[in-house]
Amino acid sequence: MFFNLKAKLHQLHHYLKHKGHQTSRLSRKSIEFICLLCGALLVALVSWGFATLVELGLEINIFLVNLNPWVAWVLLPFGMAILAWFTQRFTPYVAGSGIPQVIASIALPHGKPKEALVRLAQTIWKIPLTFLAMCCGASVGREGPSVQVGAAVMLSWGKFCRKYNLAFKGLSYNELIATGAAGGLAAAFNAPLAGVIFAIEEIGRGTPLRWERRVLLGVLAAGFMLVLIQGNNPYFPRYSGADSVENVVLWLIICAVVCGLLGGLFARLLAKGLASYLPAFMRGFVRRHPIIVAFILGILLAGLGTFSGHQTYGTGYAVVTQALNDQALDTSLGISKLLATVFTYWTGIAGGIFTPALTTGAAIGSNIWQLTGGIVDQRFLVLLSMAAFLAGATQSPVTSSVVVMEMTGSQPELVWLLATSIMASIISRQICPKPFYHFAAGRFRQRIQEQINQEQQKLHDNK
Repeated sequence: MFFNLKAKLHQLHHYLKHKGHQTSRLSRKSIEFICLLCGALLVALVSWGFATLVELGLEINIFLVNLNPWVAWVLLPFGMAILAWFTQRFTPYVAGSGIPQVIASIALPHGKPKEALVRLAQTIWKIPLTFLAMCCGASVGREGPSVQVGAAVMLSWGKFCRKYNLAFKGLSYNELIATGAAGGLAAAFNAPLAGVIFAIEEIGRGTPLRWERRVLLGVLAAGFMLVLIQGNNPYFPRYSGADSVENVVLWLIICAVVCGLLGGLFARLLAKGLASYLPAFMRGFVRRHPIIVAFILGILLAGLGTFSGHQTYGTGYAVVTQALNDQALDTSLGISKLLATVFTYWTGIAGGIFTPALTTGAAIGSNIWQLTGGIVDQRFLVLLSMAAFLAGATQSPVTSSVVVMEMTGSQPELVWLLATSIMASIISRQICPKPFYHFAAGRFRQRIQEQINQEQQKLHDNK
């Protein structure tokens, strides 16, 4: 009997020890999940604050231009020059969209170089610099900047949690960066599903990433938390046009061809830069005097704005709203907005191209409707062209389709959006073989590598 009692006590001890381990494991998983939600909440709150600030910047620009239209001829040249100087001098890694920096960071080896492009202390400057660009009337969006800022916020939060042994021991820096970046896009567009698709199709393109459920949960959480804050409302007016039209395949092909060609041209102009399109004797001046070039480009932006009735300034939200509400747009607006976004990007200031690209697509769709005699629903062509031009610009057709679907509440039209975007992406690739974001990411990787080589050379010389 004594031996039976001893055996039962041993079994009880083993059972309690096993349950203790299970409880401890469960507790650790719960803590990590809570930390993941906290990180997603931080990304969502920063994106929400960023969006609020950007809206204020747009309102300031509208107020100033309405007060006196000639103010743009002062704001844009001097504003672009000052912002270009500040960005180049103090925050060189926040120039442009922000998405290339994230892609480059993920591709870099582990260590300080990987963090250089998404370091929070520098990346946070993206917010006030984009706000000031909006105040001036530059053709920029906040979605690319939200991606870079989201990556920086999540990486910093992840490092904090790992430092104090709270969570994320099993997540690499790449996965933390990807989670924050895609969460930033999901929160910026109020589009959780688009964030997941963007993470897989764009950020993960050509990069080994483990898409485990914690990463995807973090992305979805950031998007859904902003839905809780702002409500489940599309970014643009809800689509109320036709679900299909007569000879729909023909219209899909027309939108895909036009937007694929123009989207590919847009991407190529952004990727190559201003100097590539100037005579050889002018290229040296452009590279040596970026501030003067930014001032001249600011004058061109003011001219485009005056010519278009101020519709090329800012994100172009009002333009898309008009087009989706079945109001005809100026026939030259599509090309004007395309050029305004290219000129703004060439200045080297901080600002994204996502929303301006959607605005360009909407204007092109309205132009197609006008040129074909208005025989089909304008809103249907506008919707297709928004997705197709974005797909042509980024060569990410699934992301483009889902983004437009969620931003306009047009779920029944997803199959048409996908078909048009895939065709436009294929056509765009014939003009710009390498996706623009990845082309730009290669330049950032090269800059980081040059910096590493210089530091190594200094150490070698000191020895």
